[in-house]
Amino acid sequence: MHHDHLRASSLLLGSVAAGWLGWSGDLLSLPLAASFPLLWSHARTRAQALTVSAAYFMSASRGLPQGVANYYASDIWPGLLLWLIASTGFVLVHTALWTDRPGWRKPLRFLIACVIMAVPPLGILGWAHPITAAGVLFPAWGWWGLLAMTLILLLMTMRNWLIAVIVSAGFWLSSSAIATEIAQPALWHGIDLKMGVSLGRDQSLERHGALMAIIRLPVSHHASRTGVVLPESALGFWTPAIARLWQRELSGTAITVIAGTVVVDADGYDNVLVSLNASGSAIVYRQRMPVPGSMWQPWLKVLGDRGGARAHFFANPVVHVDHTRIAPLMCYEQLIVWPVIHSMLHDPDLIVAPANVWWTRGTSIMNIQRASATAWARLFGKPLITAFNQ
Repeated sequence: MHHDHLRASSLLLGSVAAGWLGWSGDLLSLPLAASFPLLWSHARTRAQALTVSAAYFMSASRGLPQGVANYYASDIWPGLLLWLIASTGFVLVHTALWTDRPGWRKPLRFLIACVIMAVPPLGILGWAHPITAAGVLFPAWGWWGLLAMTLILLLMTMRNWLIAVIVSAGFWLSSSAIATEIAQPALWHGIDLKMGVSLGRDQSLERHGALMAIIRLPVSHHASRTGVVLPESALGFWTPAIARLWQRELSGTAITVIAGTVVVDADGYDNVLVSLNASGSAIVYRQRMPVPGSMWQPWLKVLGDRGGARAHFFANPVVHVDHTRIAPLMCYEQLIVWPVIHSMLHDPDLIVAPANVWWTRGTSIMNIQRASATAWARLFGKPLITAFNQ
């Protein structure tokens, strides 16, 4: 009995560590998340599998309660509630699919759980997916790296899990020793802002003037065509007046700006990216997955209310700007698996990752987003341009 008790508590501690350290926001610690299948498969009962899954997921997403409190300027309770709700998908899937039967059943069931948490509908809440570590262990392997990582995760659930641990450790050491820097395309620059909550809410001409001044700085020494990326919601609400203002500012230059903005209509809004240059502007990207809860609220429609942000689940995986094929990953899309896989099927030239993360202060969420986007860019050997507002 004492032995079982010890086993249960060490599984629990291990899961907390896998979630906490794996998703600390440090790129090289991502492979620690791959110990989750090992702990899951060592559970003796379904109740233990539930505990392991909840401990892993909730420690990985520990920044959520504080982030929600910041976002709504409220106390911690709504955040704690959302944290519990968000965990249920992951926990139920991994608890339902758990089995104590040996052999091929465990890896098969874990594979099913992995797929369910990677694609909609449940993939909508599929953060902290251990497959993300592929970019750290197998940089530039692309689809083969994804396959290799999947095999490692499956091996972790089997009797010879030690092989998976040793192989992972070997790749981990070699990849961190090389520390491959992601290539930066010379003509594209991401601009990080520290404008806090006001970004996207301050619609004044002064604010647009300040953004224009920032853009003029980094590109003035580039005579050739150059691209600048501003964070999500940088331009606030999209209007024809703002489009004209920016076109006038960019006239006579070879600058193209990609910036986040919001397009509102009668039954909701789209979180989008626009491209702006001397010859005009265009909406190039509509967000595939807005943040569930704060932006994407499908239940509003049912209640006969105006909808929140629309989700374009499988639209625009790649967009064309200045003869460049760009894979946009906006904010929340950097945390989940399917948008990046969807985009990579179309082999883009670069990944553009804008975000407005002022509400994550005091949490590791922003660093986790950055590490996650970096891991995917490394896996597929793509240049990455980030533009974060904090």
